[in-house]
Amino acid sequence: MKALILVDLQNDFMPGGALPVPDGDAVVPFANALSPLFSLVVATQDWHPRGHASFASSHPGKSPGDVVLLGDTEQVLWPDHCVQNTPGASFHSGLDVVPIGHVVRKGADPRIDSYSAFFDNDRASSTGLDAFLRSHGVSELVVLGLATDYCVKATVLDALGLGFGVTVVRDGCRAVDVVPGDGERAFAAMEAGGARIVEAAAVPSL
Repeated sequence: MKALILVDLQNDFMPGGALPVPDGDAVVPFANALSPLFSLVVATQDWHPRGHASFASSHPGKSPGDVVLLGDTEQVLWPDHCVQNTPGASFHSGLDVVPIGHVVRKGADPRIDSYSAFFDNDRASSTGLDAFLRSHGVSELVVLGLATDYCVKATVLDALGLGFGVTVVRDGCRAVDVVPGDGERAFAAMEAGGARIVEAAAVPSL
């Protein structure tokens, strides 16, 4: 069985949000078009408590884009974003949430970030998504969302490592590109890891 994974289609990652991904709202129509093709749709949400360790504001003298160590894990510092129970953490208003059958909230541990839908960045904790998917007989994933070079890439590489077949919808993703080209390098890394990269038009025939 195949499942569709919608990664972080939240207001704070959209134009005008606290951490906008360029052209991020352009992925929402792809999510809406593809969701009816799947019997199981999973959406992820960054779900940070106030004062999260990934926020630059939690580190005096640091700015967004700086890199620190959280324990033994390197962390890019971000503006405060997707704070629990705020409008910025909500799904984009244009997203059709009716087909979504399961929501994974990640990054809720104040001490460590969670780019992947499967694990915290230090790999110490699981979100439970792996067990949930297996309990529903899922062996193949189709993934789209934000951002290509962070949460999409981490989700895809973890899914591959767990033994899922993975297809990434290229035109259904957008990148932060902190360093220009990060998005394309992320696609290359996912493909090298075993993911299939397709355009949305190819998904119905998979």
